[in-house]
Amino acid sequence: MTKDKWHGHIAIFAANILFGINIPIAKTLMPEWIDPVGLTFLRMSFGALAFWVVSLFTLNEKVSKKDLLILFFCAILGTTVNQLTFIEGLGMTSPIDAGLIVTMNPMMVMLISALVLKEPITSKKAGGVLIGACGALLIIWQSYTINQGHGGSLMGNLLCFISVVSYATYLVISKPIAQRYSPVTLMKWMFLFSTILMLPFSMQDVVNAKLFSEDTSLSALASLFYVVFFATFIAYLFIPIALKRIRPTTISMYNYAQPLVAATLAILMSQDTLTWDKPIAALLVFTGVYLVTQSKSRADLENEGNFTTKNKE
Repeated sequence: MTKDKWHGHIAIFAANILFGINIPIAKTLMPEWIDPVGLTFLRMSFGALAFWVVSLFTLNEKVSKKDLLILFFCAILGTTVNQLTFIEGLGMTSPIDAGLIVTMNPMMVMLISALVLKEPITSKKAGGVLIGACGALLIIWQSYTINQGHGGSLMGNLLCFISVVSYATYLVISKPIAQRYSPVTLMKWMFLFSTILMLPFSMQDVVNAKLFSEDTSLSALASLFYVVFFATFIAYLFIPIALKRIRPTTISMYNYAQPLVAATLAILMSQDTLTWDKPIAALLVFTGVYLVTQSKSRADLENEGNFTTKNKE
């Protein structure tokens, strides 16, 4: 593996660690301190502000009108629809059902990549996706059996599925444009478009939030800072860095690390205990990631084909 690809793997792994930590932290804010839609708007607006400020001190890239249109659709799929449908769906269904649906993300990315980018579905790639899914599902299933969770609603599950398809499509269609621009340029436009799209539907939730009243607490504000700065600005900065270097299917595989991170944090916070299933789940997840990273891309297969043809000649 090249040094450049290693940077991509480190970036997406770091992003998913931040997302995993965000799960228990964001839950402390909703709905007591702020409505989910209001929190999502704060993430988008802070991200837009932060990325535009950073862009003033970095390379000023001119984006073509065609690419701005692509970034507009990336904003709809990768942030607006993805975030809103998942949060709304999570409010209607159980965390167990939502977690099960999210594990479908690598499979959806693999299928969409095959249709759009003509990426081959090799046996190693398919096996890696399935093995990784088994690890994530083991954590989720054990949580369900221990806590005797309740089933979710059809509408809630449908919204979570739409979120998965939306994010998977974003990863695939943003791959080519991520090769042409810096991560800051991509994110500043995506978050700006998302903020504009969400503004009419979320301002009232922000204005009426207990988080910004005289009843607010320092711990709640600290949690908000983590959500908007680390789990939004930093984490989303890492995604295009990874997209520039590794394949969408490989990137989506790291989603399986999120339940492991959340479980580890819960153990450290004495909210959970270390049980037999967690080390096994971790082994399955990272075995799956390894197999997907070792599978051959379309470019690899084409290069091998050219090499074989030249040898025959």
